[in-house]
Amino acid sequence: MTTRDTRARGLAALAALIADETRATCLLALLDGRAWTAGELARHAGVAPSTLSEHLGKLVSGGLLAEERQGRHRYVRLADPRIAELVEDLAAQVAPDARPKTLRAATARSAMARGRTCYDHLAGRLGIALADALGARGLLRQDTGFALTDVGLRWFAAAGIPLDRAGRRPLARACLDWTERRPHLAGVAGAALCRHALDTGWCERIGSERAVRVTADGERALADLLGVERAALR
Repeated sequence: MTTRDTRARGLAALAALIADETRATCLLALLDGRAWTAGELARHAGVAPSTLSEHLGKLVSGGLLAEERQGRHRYVRLADPRIAELVEDLAAQVAPDARPKTLRAATARSAMARGRTCYDHLAGRLGIALADALGARGLLRQDTGFALTDVGLRWFAAAGIPLDRAGRRPLARACLDWTERRPHLAGVAGAALCRHALDTGWCERIGSERAVRVTADGERALADLLGVERAALR
């Protein structure tokens, strides 16, 4: 078998793993960057625990999920940032859902569009506003893909946001936002900025989905550090 045939078989197997609505639901839920129990995912997907267990087994054996057990509980998470990027990139190609049928669904969608985590970085209008602000200040180049400038590297250091450059993950990466249809900042820099925003209380998680909102402290900090207008964060 040729190398191309091997890759084609692997690609087909990967596509088959994702091409199931229950498994796709689990992958999208895990984009919040946290580990979920099998029971939580079963309730979220609306299937029996035994059915969900079979799906999780396939995703783990296929390398899309990592698992660990603590007592009676089985926790799963996306295997690594590359898997999160793959899922988000594929989701961005799908047309948005039809108009929400309930007020609760409409409220949840509005919150997700305003600001959310995309695995380990910020997305939605919040993510776009930050990427635009970084670009406007010459900290992030967006003309040939995303790349931090030397000024940008110094800005992260001055802001007390460490960048882990030891691994193979790109320092900055453009991730297509599925609600805004524009790229937001991913990669090491995007993850570091998101982690700092949550750790310092600039942003806080809301609800049971991936939605986040900017706090009053966050509005002041982002206005001071990046010149982001507060109206863009609400």
